[in-house]
Amino acid sequence: MNNSSYTHPTVLYLSFEDMKFTRYIYSILACLVYGSIILFNSSVISIIALHKSLQEPMYIFIAVLCVNGLYGSATFFPSLIVDLIFSIQTISYIGCVTQVFCIHTYLGCEMTILTAMAYDRFVCICNPLRYNNIMSLTIVFKLVVVAWSYTIILVGIHIVLTIRLPLCSNIILKIYCDNWSIVRLSCVDTTVNNGFGLFIASTFIALMPILIICSYIKILKACARSSKDFRAKALQTCTPHLITITNYACNLLFELLMYRYIPTEFPYELRMVMSVQLLVGPPILNPLIYGLKLKDIRVKIFYILHLRDSNVHVNHL
Repeated sequence: MNNSSYTHPTVLYLSFEDMKFTRYIYSILACLVYGSIILFNSSVISIIALHKSLQEPMYIFIAVLCVNGLYGSATFFPSLIVDLIFSIQTISYIGCVTQVFCIHTYLGCEMTILTAMAYDRFVCICNPLRYNNIMSLTIVFKLVVVAWSYTIILVGIHIVLTIRLPLCSNIILKIYCDNWSIVRLSCVDTTVNNGFGLFIASTFIALMPILIICSYIKILKACARSSKDFRAKALQTCTPHLITITNYACNLLFELLMYRYIPTEFPYELRMVMSVQLLVGPPILNPLIYGLKLKDIRVKIFYILHLRDSNVHVNHL
């Protein structure tokens, strides 16, 4: 069949069911969640930026992770809220491709940053005497640049391969756009897209978790040879990272498998919840996990809150 008979549709339809008045409830809920994400992540970023004692590699990586959370949520929540309030079920093709790029770079950078954090913990625990020399601020910023650049380049190539595909359908199975949702609409051969997509997936949900696991195997070996106090301190700094990476990797794997192989086997409500959990869970959980679990950040938060309460009390008197 001649490929020239296919074109890019100017409008794509998102999978919003007829929610009638319940869409206003969902829009309020989305506003509350988005507001919480902005508040929590901005608080952690501000505390790390304003306190020189926290401007160390581990906390800089946490701040970058929170910045990425703000970026990821900004690519999803504003459009979702508008769609719900005004009952919009369409998105332009250009807008859809732009959202694909933003969401995929957010997802990829989440994993690359977590991998850099694992390396930081490995150097800190296994080479404590050389830590300041190895993990200088220059190296930290280079790792952050590499984490972002690596993801942007891979996702950029993926997007180029996608936009070359002519589409013969315009129904997106989600309430937002991702790359596979567009690729599956094509009537032509997508072997190249599928192959490169599997390469990216294997990089982010196989190679990087393996690097993280290797880091923690060496960390465990170092802890086994150390004192009880050293093990307790290592556990305190590593637990939030382990929780974050386990939650994110499992959710990402489930998302990829479900929508690639059985996209319509689950009830609509479950599919929608599972499709947004990667865009909602990490941005709201990361600042809570690190802000409440890591003592240095927690102390700064409580200090600021106590100081603010004291000022309010004095002004009231």
